[in-house]
Amino acid sequence: HVPGLKVVFPSTPEDVRGLLWSAIYDDNPVVFFEHRLLYPLKGEVPEELEPIPFGKARIMREGTDVTVIAIGRMVPEALKAAEEAEGLGISVEVLDPRTLLPLDEEAIIASVQKTNRCVTVHEAVTRGGFGAELTAVVQHGAFDYLDAPIERVGAKFAPLAFAPAMEQWAVPHAADVLEAVKRTVARS
Repeated sequence: HVPGLKVVFPSTPEDVRGLLWSAIYDDNPVVFFEHRLLYPLKGEVPEELEPIPFGKARIMREGTDVTVIAIGRMVPEALKAAEEAEGLGISVEVLDPRTLLPLDEEAIIASVQKTNRCVTVHEAVTRGGFGAELTAVVQHGAFDYLDAPIERVGAKFAPLAFAPAMEQWAVPHAADVLEAVKRTVARS
């Protein structure tokens, strides 16, 4: 909601390195989110430091039946759900926007036009969260291609508890993503 502000939300070690490089050398202010639960994540990081341009989404997994757009910590959960869906005969494309502002609307719309279905996944509560903005982008740019309503996955609308068991209950997981995928595929 702040013109000129760039918002970055990486989900892999490679993206952290490349997007941080871009953020450091950008002339504009950049908000750089790092989710603490992604710190233990391991992944390939190239020897050469390559900046990753803002506004370029990444297809984390190719698919043909439904597009799952996930951000931050929800990307690994979406990938787990996609693996489970494959066992059910559902081909899931997982798209990681990597930057929320600027947002790669072209990649999002192209993916949904290919699969004809969409699930948005983020860790915040569903109402008023970034998934609602993603839904608006898809509705505006790919409405005629949709074979089913867009499903949104987010945290339960409840205060986040300090107790680990209650926190696990409140935040979305791969099982929640898989259920949304199954719902949208069943409605076509």
